Amino acid sequence: MRRILVTGATGFVGRHLLALLGSTTDLDVVGTSRQTLAGESLSGASAWYIGDLTDRAFTEKIVREVRPDLVAHLAAQSAVTDSWKDPQTTLVNNLVAQLNVLESLVAHAPRARVLVTGSSQEYGLVQLHELPLTEEAALRPDSPYALSKVIQDFLGLQYFLGRQLGVIRVRAFNLIGPGQGERFAIPSFARQIAEAELGLGPRLIRVGNLEARRDFTDVRDAVQAYFRLLEMGKVGEVYNVGGGSNRSMREVLDTLVSLAHVPLEVQVDPSRFRPSDVPVVVSDVHKIQQALDWTPTTGLEQSLSDILDEWRKRVADGQARPES
Repeated sequence: MRRILVTGATGFVGRHLLALLGSTTDLDVVGTSRQTLAGESLSGASAWYIGDLTDRAFTEKIVREVRPDLVAHLAAQSAVTDSWKDPQTTLVNNLVAQLNVLESLVAHAPRARVLVTGSSQEYGLVQLHELPLTEEAALRPDSPYALSKVIQDFLGLQYFLGRQLGVIRVRAFNLIGPGQGERFAIPSFARQIAEAELGLGPRLIRVGNLEARRDFTDVRDAVQAYFRLLEMGKVGEVYNVGGGSNRSMREVLDTLVSLAHVPLEVQVDPSRFRPSDVPVVVSDVHKIQQALDWTPTTGLEQSLSDILDEWRKRVADGQARPES
């Protein structure tokens, strides 16, 4: 039986990937997490390692004991806003954790296929004439998070070229879906609506920039692409994972408001604006479509409905916030 190691397995994307892998009978799944979430038991994997991947000895112990055939490296600080607040932590965490994983694989599992997860944020200050963005577009990182992802991307490439590791890289566009933390705009909107419906907050949604247009992909579609790339992607290559279209944050908010059970007022909050925010982002996904015949199947409206329903349940139950 093949063994797959999923780092950051209790995060937003990790949980959905574990749910997918649970239906794959020929894989033994091993997960890592920085910590066990309060009040939550770990499930979805045959074994767990709890600790910090920036600890070289801890990371090497995992790889030496697991000797994975496949690795989905998802662990990272993933919030752009947080990266502006603490650039050093974002850069050190995202670079050193991946460096430790790759070095450990060279030593103990050199034949493993490794998925390095990047972001559309790598493209940074996009020029309108460059849209839709192919994998050959210039990288102009405009936030500490974006820079960390460029480093992760090229670190993966370096280990393919210099160490012959079977690295496949992805640049994911805006992933959304149930389980995403409210540091991100759409879950923040949904939580505010759920609280307003139950009378736990004002009938008011505080928002940032609503004019930005983004390429949204449901995380449940994205993890399908991730797993298929691990299985069939060409090592050394980079693939966009997106929907190939874009919608404005205003359209997203209007859809959520239309699903609300109470009337709501919208208030723009300048503190929610980012120091740098690209007006339009849209992916060119021909490369992954040709390689895998993959395309997203979950529409934006379904994603938003599922996100809002999850927050309604969590607010009603008094549960902890979903982790990102």
